[in-house]
Amino acid sequence: MAVNVETLEKLERKMTLTLPVETIHSEIEARLKKLARTVKMDGFRPGKVPMGIVAQRYGYSVQHEVMNDKVGEAFFNAANEAKLRVAGQPTITEKDGAPEGQMAFDAVFEVFPEVKIGDLSTAEIEKVSADVGDDAIDRTIDILRKQRRSFAQRAKDAAAEDGDRVTIDFAGKIDGEAFEGGKAEDFQFVVGEGQMLKEFEDAVRGMKLGESKTFPLPFPEDYHGKDVAGKTADFMVTVQKIEAAHLPEVNDQLAKSLGVQGGSVEGLRADIRKNLEREVKFRLNQRNKQAVMDALVAKAELDIPNSSVQTEIDRMTANARADLKSRGMKDVETLPIPEDTFRPEAERRVRLGLVLAELVKSQKLQATPEQLKAQVEDLAASYEKPEEVVRYYYADNGRLADVEAMVIENNVTDHVLKQAKVTDKKLGFDDLMGQQA
Repeated sequence: MAVNVETLEKLERKMTLTLPVETIHSEIEARLKKLARTVKMDGFRPGKVPMGIVAQRYGYSVQHEVMNDKVGEAFFNAANEAKLRVAGQPTITEKDGAPEGQMAFDAVFEVFPEVKIGDLSTAEIEKVSADVGDDAIDRTIDILRKQRRSFAQRAKDAAAEDGDRVTIDFAGKIDGEAFEGGKAEDFQFVVGEGQMLKEFEDAVRGMKLGESKTFPLPFPEDYHGKDVAGKTADFMVTVQKIEAAHLPEVNDQLAKSLGVQGGSVEGLRADIRKNLEREVKFRLNQRNKQAVMDALVAKAELDIPNSSVQTEIDRMTANARADLKSRGMKDVETLPIPEDTFRPEAERRVRLGLVLAELVKSQKLQATPEQLKAQVEDLAASYEKPEEVVRYYYADNGRLADVEAMVIENNVTDHVLKQAKVTDKKLGFDDLMGQQA
């Protein structure tokens, strides 16, 4: 087999392959004979169908299959011989003008790029840290108490205030016309918790049992209801019930109800601190890892294979369709999803993957069995029966591969942070967790 490789542009290559016609014909004949031994056809006993009829019925499909197999095999053998790292699948077309007794093919494909990683000592990275204070534990306990609160009806002359659960009837109109979703009876919400638009809550706050009020309510421009977004409605609200919240006391009984071993407030606070520290560790790791990956990509020089980007776009599109289908959307398979929606992120993922692979290879940052075991045990620690979770991961190579990828990313993060110019920044707990104080 003669092989010629031509560089088209950047990562694109073209390889010309020639194969003996006899090789193709011999393989087609062999497969048809094998098929004839098992094929079933009306009027013939199994294995007794004449070869001419078998060839007539199945010849085209067998020829197509052989061509794909033989040309594909020839391509990948030639690529290996030429030490080419092929990205994606080649586009193969038959070529005219082959020598007598030969078939010629052009294979156009991409190769993986050479990755050059610059001087990491000049990379500037902000590394964040955060602590779990008593105030964070107190707020978590308050959340747990709210989840277990009860409500009791207030006195008739009491006004609704934050934390109260109110039951109301309301009706809204825009330009004198009712609109969908603008009317309800015996509707409940807790004042001050953001379940309703701020203007709606402000209007209800201070109202008393049996009182009615009419007020204007401007819907935001980005309101989820497109029919009313940016418009102002006139609402009439009548209060049917006002109930005050009762939160359980912070005592041993609350701790026992939450399943705290030993059933003490001290044990409750210790459990909450442990859980929050685990979450803080996870978020800090994600933030710092992202900063490292951004710095790493910025320091790398490489071209990215279009075929790899397209594969990533296809994968992201398939995931988006699956997500829409799981949400109950119909006809998602025919829903037009523009490729440009995912292209920037797909390009970034491919670029980062190539850079990571190069750094892991050159710096020997592969995951060790000990690191893998420690990571699995860390993931399992937050579950009630961690030993079962450990077995769950080790029972499946795919799940274990996901953990291995996490360990490798951690190794890369540690390596880059040791090389780079690192600035430490202390974050408040609320800043890290994305909460308001």
